Amino acid sequence: MKILQVVPSVSLVYGGPSQMVLGLAPALVREGVEVTLITTDSNGDNGQKPLDVPLNSPVKQDGYEIIYFRCAPFRRYKFSLDLLAWLKCHAGEFDLAHIHALFSPVSSMAATICRQQSLPYILRPLGTLDPADLRKKKLLKQLYAAIIEKQNLVGASAIHFTSDREAKTSSKFGVNTQDLVIPLGVIPPKFTNEQQKNLVRHQLGILSDVPVILFMSRIDPKKGLNLLIPALEKLLAIGFNFHFVLAGTNPQDPDYEQSIITKIHNSSLRSHCTITGFVTGELKASLMQAADVFVLPSYYENFGIAVAEAMVAGIPVVISDQVHICHQIQESQSGWVGGLDVEVLVNLLQTALENPQERQRRGINAKQYALQNYSWDAIARQTIAAYQEILGRQGRNKSFNSPLI
Repeated sequence: MKILQVVPSVSLVYGGPSQMVLGLAPALVREGVEVTLITTDSNGDNGQKPLDVPLNSPVKQDGYEIIYFRCAPFRRYKFSLDLLAWLKCHAGEFDLAHIHALFSPVSSMAATICRQQSLPYILRPLGTLDPADLRKKKLLKQLYAAIIEKQNLVGASAIHFTSDREAKTSSKFGVNTQDLVIPLGVIPPKFTNEQQKNLVRHQLGILSDVPVILFMSRIDPKKGLNLLIPALEKLLAIGFNFHFVLAGTNPQDPDYEQSIITKIHNSSLRSHCTITGFVTGELKASLMQAADVFVLPSYYENFGIAVAEAMVAGIPVVISDQVHICHQIQESQSGWVGGLDVEVLVNLLQTALENPQERQRRGINAKQYALQNYSWDAIARQTIAAYQEILGRQGRNKSFNSPLI
């Protein structure tokens, strides 16, 4: 089975939803699938330098091939005529395409080319069909959908949602296309030893008996920081002692990021907070290890990859009921879930801070649930089964042997 993955960018700048394909591709390879990933060298929308990668030629990576193409023209929109020209020439070499992103010109045109070349394709909308997301630039998206995206949805073999709730709440412009619900995966962090955990606390000036509340996500208006900051201020006002770590950035909207930093610096939180910027690698793993509670009160999340990463690290989570895996969190008792309200958030965090044994229990539950349900190997097997079902339905299924299928 030869599968083509198409995504506008895999840069860290665009967060987990774009990068997920870098976890899925090698997991598919481990199950015996041939995978080629095509993408662009886009690395941000505000004048950042493009990714420093070879262009127009396959690069072997974790068992699959990845081909980068230069963004040109319209770099701001991650568009690439070279990528589309390559796809038009090579579409016939693949059994199926898995296209990640809607309302992105390179993905939209890739779907059009797949239809022209009779290559079945799956679309993953990355949350862009959420009614809250569709309200942003509403008229432009309505026009875009009418001209381009509705036809792409009609022609898709399936739409890949990452949670049942995303599938139920998404607007599909009246199109009746098969829903495919497969969650995203996470890679368990390679934790350092207890000494390294204590070193991180020492570097941040956090005493060993002070709980750490961690926010690790893109600094974006939809993430609920306008609720979280006043909630944390209220906790301080009623006598709770904790240290808040804000880890993340937003190169696409640096003004908003700066406004959040300024707000913290001008509040009672300033002496109880560390702002790290974007973190990865060993520092990210160390912060996960040092955290006592992970918090993400988002206004909407089609999945919540940062939440799943915290869970697999064994951290209990405090999230809003608009994070679409909230039901799984509740059922597995992996954390606490509440509405989009400052007082509700204060109560949830207060409960977590007051009960260290319960935090530990829910953290253990979180890790067990994430390892069972969000491992890339398990998700690869689900994905392969979906690929086989689609190809069989269209009479294109080729013999495929996997030891675990």
